[in-house]
Amino acid sequence: MPGGNETRVPGEFLIGCNGRGAQASSMEHPVSLQEASIDEQFRLVSETGVFDYFDRIPLRHDIDEYRAAIEKYNLPIHTVSWFYRLGGDEALLSDNLRIGAEIGADMHNIMIFTNHANGHVVTDEEIVDCYLNAYDEGMKIGVEPTFELHVNMWSEDFRRVTLIALAVQNRGVPFNYTLDYSHVNFKIGNPQEQEISGVREDVEAGRLILDPFEPGNLCDEWLELGIVRWLQVRSVAPNGPKNIWSVQEPGVPVAGMPDLPAGADPVTGRGIQYPFTKPAPGEWHSPWEAYCLEPTKEVVRKALRYHRQDPNNQLKYITTEMINLPDYGHNAKYSLIGQNAAIAQFVRDTWAETDRLPR
Repeated sequence: MPGGNETRVPGEFLIGCNGRGAQASSMEHPVSLQEASIDEQFRLVSETGVFDYFDRIPLRHDIDEYRAAIEKYNLPIHTVSWFYRLGGDEALLSDNLRIGAEIGADMHNIMIFTNHANGHVVTDEEIVDCYLNAYDEGMKIGVEPTFELHVNMWSEDFRRVTLIALAVQNRGVPFNYTLDYSHVNFKIGNPQEQEISGVREDVEAGRLILDPFEPGNLCDEWLELGIVRWLQVRSVAPNGPKNIWSVQEPGVPVAGMPDLPAGADPVTGRGIQYPFTKPAPGEWHSPWEAYCLEPTKEVVRKALRYHRQDPNNQLKYITTEMINLPDYGHNAKYSLIGQNAAIAQFVRDTWAETDRLPR
């Protein structure tokens, strides 16, 4: 399946690498917020031999450089992502849909911040309206919108996802969902993180099941709704260690994270990334145990088993998401591109294994 501009076979999917993970980091060159050149990012992803495409949205002034890299490495862009604050970023969303179309993407992953520009928590109606508007606008130019499960966004309260999906479907429109279950898995056994989501009481009472191995869990619920259009895979550990090697300082904006006002205390990175392959001594800040990867792997298994038997072929794209931001891999000393390649190979191997399952 790897290899640039291949035609997608019905029932298959394509695997991309998030551009924030295209770093040849090491002990000498830790994971950095300063990214490699666009050409270097494409080269690193291409040379792994396990990816079908590159996942990133260009800035307008970088489009020509992206086009050159796409042609040079025969590595298209099929998917793009960005985050938006309602009440302030509607024009940006419209422009990014157009950028997606111009660069050749047919899907835009949309992250909507929890709070509106005027400060209130965005309502279900506002989220539904945003989705419907993006759907109408995007489909006219061949770019499907999909809304992501993500911290700092409306969907960090996991209870809202099914309600929103059903509300959209009741309007006669398909709801496309980007399933990044790392944002659930890392909260397993973590009361502090569950408080942030507002779900601690429901979890402790057994009304909400986070663990993908337990009956009635959220992963199964969302797969059975038939909404998962895009699977993002980042390995995390339940109640895993924070990224103690990365601290966000007040007044320093970081993509996808709330700004810290002047005078606020610095914030240590959350634990939303755990190495997929065992780091060598000194490459990571905490002890590493292979069994901690099992919830991540189980979500991949579930998603691919579901897709193998899904007559609608809803799942279209899978991306690997080992990235460089503070809540993730910033300042780690393992190879970021190597971690992404290992996950992509695991996805391919798991997909091959599902072919042997009973129908």
